[in-house]
Amino acid sequence: MPLLGGHPQEIINAQGVEGADIVVALFGSRLGSPTPDAVSGTVEEIERAVNSGKPVHLYFSRAPLPHDVDTAQLEGLRNFKNKIRERGLLGEFDDIRQLENQIWNAIEHDLAKIDPFITEVLHAPTGVRFRVDSKREQHEKEIDKRGKIKYKTKYWLEVTNIGDEAAESVKFEGDSSSGVMRITTNDEPITLEPGNVWRIPVVYAMGTSGQTLTISWIEHDEERSKTFNVQ
Repeated sequence: MPLLGGHPQEIINAQGVEGADIVVALFGSRLGSPTPDAVSGTVEEIERAVNSGKPVHLYFSRAPLPHDVDTAQLEGLRNFKNKIRERGLLGEFDDIRQLENQIWNAIEHDLAKIDPFITEVLHAPTGVRFRVDSKREQHEKEIDKRGKIKYKTKYWLEVTNIGDEAAESVKFEGDSSSGVMRITTNDEPITLEPGNVWRIPVVYAMGTSGQTLTISWIEHDEERSKTFNVQ
């Protein structure tokens, strides 16, 4: 909220950190701008939260760095990470969906301590619920005449039933708004039990965008479906 009358970081602390029950900090390639009291505003917020006894969770991205990365910021971030890891466990993530899952687990853990009744509500029967994660892996393919290594990238989707009931007659269909998306699935529908993961190999043509995966299944004798953005 825009407000005058103090250093910007003091206002952020009052509006955000002091009123929070749980603090989550995310880092990519930057540590942040320094404040009068800390190497960065984010670090100051973290320290205030820790000193106040609030649960604090830090997550560091393992995604490829941008080509215009600020090397000074990156070095500062790495130094901070090396120091802070001596004070607890840190989280790392490759993509947004993985981060989302980790944060949700952390919040559930904290809520169980703050108010056990909340976790009873969170763990009420949910039926079938899916999570879809996009995965990729690079493999060395060959070395060209110039001595340069060429890589081949494999793509796949991981579908997890994060609910508490089995999904029956599960079928998958891939689509894209442009280009080509081709998935490899079983000819026959499958059953996906709670907690189980199903891997779907996928191939994309160059320039493909708007990729989606539609999952259809039967739950309590009713046909259901849901479409996920898998870009």
